[in-house]
Amino acid sequence: MYKLTVIDQSPVQPGSIDKRPAPVLSAELAKSCEDWGYNRYWLAEHHNTNYFSGPNPVALISHIASCTNSIRVGSGGVMLSHYSPYMVAEQFRLLATLYPNRIDLGIGRAPGGDPLASAALANPGNATHGGLYSRQAHDLKNHLEGNLEEDHPFKSLKVSPYDEYIPEFWMLGTSGDSAALAGHLGYNLSLGLFVAPTGQKYDIIESYLRAYENAGHHADPKVMIAVGGVCAETSEEAHYIASSQLYKKTTTQTRGNDEPWISPDEVQSEIKNFSPREHRFYNLLKSSFIIGSPRECEEKMCELMNYWKTDEFAFLTVTHDFESRKRSYQLLAETLITT
Repeated sequence: MYKLTVIDQSPVQPGSIDKRPAPVLSAELAKSCEDWGYNRYWLAEHHNTNYFSGPNPVALISHIASCTNSIRVGSGGVMLSHYSPYMVAEQFRLLATLYPNRIDLGIGRAPGGDPLASAALANPGNATHGGLYSRQAHDLKNHLEGNLEEDHPFKSLKVSPYDEYIPEFWMLGTSGDSAALAGHLGYNLSLGLFVAPTGQKYDIIESYLRAYENAGHHADPKVMIAVGGVCAETSEEAHYIASSQLYKKTTTQTRGNDEPWISPDEVQSEIKNFSPREHRFYNLLKSSFIIGSPRECEEKMCELMNYWKTDEFAFLTVTHDFESRKRSYQLLAETLITT
């Protein structure tokens, strides 16, 4: 049995039968995923984009936590370079107070948008572009745990009168450097395989565990592996549905394309015009995703569990329509959680 997390980027899905806005559908999906036995539901942060509609994880976390009962809800993640650690600490203390033992605070270094969005978010100050991330992550955790250094300029600040309510700390990463930082600071680690499709080996986890132990943290570290993919009744259907996301990621990386998702039917025609480089990238992505029937997905997940030595996985599914996305999460739950 696996502990499964949903990573929800609140994608705009033009092929959906249900035409409600994507953030509204996020709440709909979260309620179903709670019923299916998912452990966590995480909201991503993106800015200045045509195809993701979740710029504020805190707002969606509060909404989704209010319409569910037991599933943990969190950020996957808050892009910390845009915010002061004190502000984020206040927000998540409040969330943890309203929804005790249900809130996850996941943070990331990436901007979640282009340089113009970063500049606008920092205005009238200057964007840090992640250059202060390690210090921000350190201060954020210490604000919430009450462990700021005695000579810290904000040592006397109160985050909230309710010190006992603390979210679970997670750091999102794709490399050994971010893993080592997470271990040093005492964050749990979510490793994003869907972000970087190649080059990630188990020594990243070893680096994390070694740094965690060397820092002398007392809690047991948690490791989550975040993967992308689609599950459908048949392998053919799954690959057909997944082609929309694979095409979008390929053209974004190779062309800098910021166009909306196109349908799988359109993808089958468009990929015929791919350059050799685009074909290579598309196939590389496809091989790194979990795509297939329930049985095929179970086999691939078992391989990942054995390699990464964890039973906790986050699954990112983006499709052209909401209905196939929801069905994918249902089939995964029926295969990996309830059996």
